[in-house]
Amino acid sequence: MTQKHPTLGVIFALTAALLFGLNASTTKVIIQSGLSAEQVVFIRSIFSATIALIWALIANRSALRVKAKQIPPLILLGIVGVGALQWTYSLAVVKLPVGIALLIEYTAVLWVPIIMMLFFSESVKKQIWLGAALVLGGLAVVGQVWDSTLNPEGVLWGIAAAASLTFYFISGERIQRNLPTNVTMFYGMTTATLLFLPFANWPAFDFSALGTQLDLTGNLSGTELPLWVLLVWMGVMGSFLPMAFSYLALRHLSATIVGIIATSETVLAFFFALLWLGEVITLTQTLGGIVVVLGILLAQTARKQKTIETVE
Repeated sequence: MTQKHPTLGVIFALTAALLFGLNASTTKVIIQSGLSAEQVVFIRSIFSATIALIWALIANRSALRVKAKQIPPLILLGIVGVGALQWTYSLAVVKLPVGIALLIEYTAVLWVPIIMMLFFSESVKKQIWLGAALVLGGLAVVGQVWDSTLNPEGVLWGIAAAASLTFYFISGERIQRNLPTNVTMFYGMTTATLLFLPFANWPAFDFSALGTQLDLTGNLSGTELPLWVLLVWMGVMGSFLPMAFSYLALRHLSATIVGIIATSETVLAFFFALLWLGEVITLTQTLGGIVVVLGILLAQTARKQKTIETVE
């Protein structure tokens, strides 16, 4: 059994949240430059799948030979929990302020314990209902429903991202009881890569554009980087590494603690969007966001955790 180091687990979880938070602004700039959401999903997935495969070949090659009964759950994870999640998330951050898009997506933390209670007979603490009330009330304030200030399409994509993330949490947790992280990531990301390949429309893409200088816009307007640099950053630093760090954190901390730390991604996304893109939200929306985060934290601690042996 692997020796647990809680401090290391906290470092892993915070690093994942930091990279995911920064990636929201990176994704927004890349899509606004002309790439489609489908192309972004394909790039993120193929980078992550390739690195996960190399990791598995070095660390535990035999684990890549999965059983037939494990294939359907892995395919579903790749379609809904990876591909659809990245696609809806990308569309949400383009249509909405980055931080608000992440707040809506992270309501998945609320839906997970409710679904586990309703469909899997898992015991859930009563605080889940207070958490639900805070999340829904806070989102109403963030969206300023009395004034309809948010893009309705963006809100729908954010809700779809929350549904996909809910599926990702539930299925990913169950699959990893029998498969190691790198193998789970490889099959999930490979499925998403194959799924979005036909929709990425690469024949129409001008590959010479990869070398063009892309303005970072917002507060970094005038600063330019080659498009290929941003794509590599998004694939490695914005997809594979934060996902790997979040999984590694689970080897040293409980799922509850990792989930609580992961909630900081919403705050970090607001912070990076402010510094980089110059996205400012109102004081009312900020207070609503704080209420949402509090509700998410309550929901995250509502599940009665069980000790689960995971495959190394």
